[in-house]
Amino acid sequence: MPSTTPTVQPLTPPAGSKINFGATVTGINIENLSDDDFNLIRSALYTHQVLIFKSQSHVSPLAQYALTQRFDPLAQGSYGHGASVPSTKKSILHPDLKTIPHQPQVQVIGNGFVPSYEGLQNIQLRHPHHKTFHATSIPQEDDLNYTRFYRWHIDAALYGLAPPVVTTLLAVKVPSGHRQTVRYDDGTDQTLDVPLGTTAFISSYQTFENLSPKDQEFVRTTRVEYAPHPYIWMSGAKSRPDGLGMVSQNLEIPFSELPDIDPFKIQILPMVWKNPLTNKLGLMIHPSAVRKLHLKDGTVIDDLAEAREIVHRLQRPGISPEWVYAHDWEEGDLVLFHNRGVLHSVVGAFAEDEVRLFRQCNVAASGFPKGSGEEVPVVA
Repeated sequence: MPSTTPTVQPLTPPAGSKINFGATVTGINIENLSDDDFNLIRSALYTHQVLIFKSQSHVSPLAQYALTQRFDPLAQGSYGHGASVPSTKKSILHPDLKTIPHQPQVQVIGNGFVPSYEGLQNIQLRHPHHKTFHATSIPQEDDLNYTRFYRWHIDAALYGLAPPVVTTLLAVKVPSGHRQTVRYDDGTDQTLDVPLGTTAFISSYQTFENLSPKDQEFVRTTRVEYAPHPYIWMSGAKSRPDGLGMVSQNLEIPFSELPDIDPFKIQILPMVWKNPLTNKLGLMIHPSAVRKLHLKDGTVIDDLAEAREIVHRLQRPGISPEWVYAHDWEEGDLVLFHNRGVLHSVVGAFAEDEVRLFRQCNVAASGFPKGSGEEVPVVA
């Protein structure tokens, strides 16, 4: 590869957008990453949250894993959602996971039939469609023109394993196609024009800054308790139409029907996570997995519907169209995002013959995110 000077170029927001995060990085060889280059990437990631490297089709699964792991050298290399997830078909994640045999930390995701890829043979991939997860859905006749955010989330097991620091996504094959319109369908009439099969991101820091002083005080001093085995627990329930948390219909899987629960693995995490470089506070909640809220005065909000309503009210302004970055994928794009600084969502609906192939890597962290320092420690 030609030698060029490493450069970080912040994204220019499109018309009508207020996004203030994201950057394109050039002049770095991912396959032969020097300490100086990695330090630049690390600083850029914590500053811009989403980094885009173009024309990276040559990057091997090993190099992708090495880059991901380098952000947390003490991490053990475990998949960020936990090794136990693919072992049960009850998990909502199960159909989406294909592991590269020679690099098991790297997953293959996408849509359509792929005869052969990196040691995998005859794989059928399924792009998550909102009709399988939402309580309501867009009519079939509108399905290829309109879509929804599937599920706003953090890549994290939220039970036992600590949330990954970063996630890397490499676009191997991307179908060229039309654009789609995201419908929020929540009574606001909000919509967002997006590229086909985009990945949407929002900044947790902007979401925090958009809160009133009273709400900022609340989130700084409150912790979220997540359900045990959350992706199995939520598998009976359905999502809100904006993809931001679940509808409360008492359809969650009872604890008695979950795999064995280790109380020491239940996670009670701060609502806000501190950026390790800038010390900014970001509102980082996985809304679908919320079980209880622990307030500063010792009060525990254990009514699930109430806890969900509070979280949705706090997070909903942050996913309004002007704050969403919808990446327009091209083959060879390697996107590295700060999994402790942004929320993201799968978006879109593909026709059956549209093949989309991506490589994803994230590893469970060696430690948990830092809060604001104002929240009260809680023991499960």
